[in-house]
Amino acid sequence: MAESKTTMESLRGWVVQNKLRAVGCLWLSGITGSIAYNWSRPQMKTSVKLIHARLHAQALTLAALVGAASVEYFDRKYSEAKKDQYPELVPLDSSHKN
Repeated sequence: MAESKTTMESLRGWVVQNKLRAVGCLWLSGITGSIAYNWSRPQMKTSVKLIHARLHAQALTLAALVGAASVEYFDRKYSEAKKDQYPELVPLDSSHKN
């Protein structure tokens, strides 16, 4: 019987397959949320609101890149299926001489 994947395993699998898309989605949601939060504060100037939104988005992007890198690291380290996915680029036999 095949075991059904948990939500966390499904999410991890999606992030492994779509790293850049995950980082981009996190960045877009971060900048949108930051702009929405800053626009609710009327005492700030518009330029300061945009600067804060950009800074928040940069921090979220760095966090997402670190998260994607750690997912990739642990996936390569602990996944048995990945070991056979990448064939050797250089053959080991020495019959081919330059």
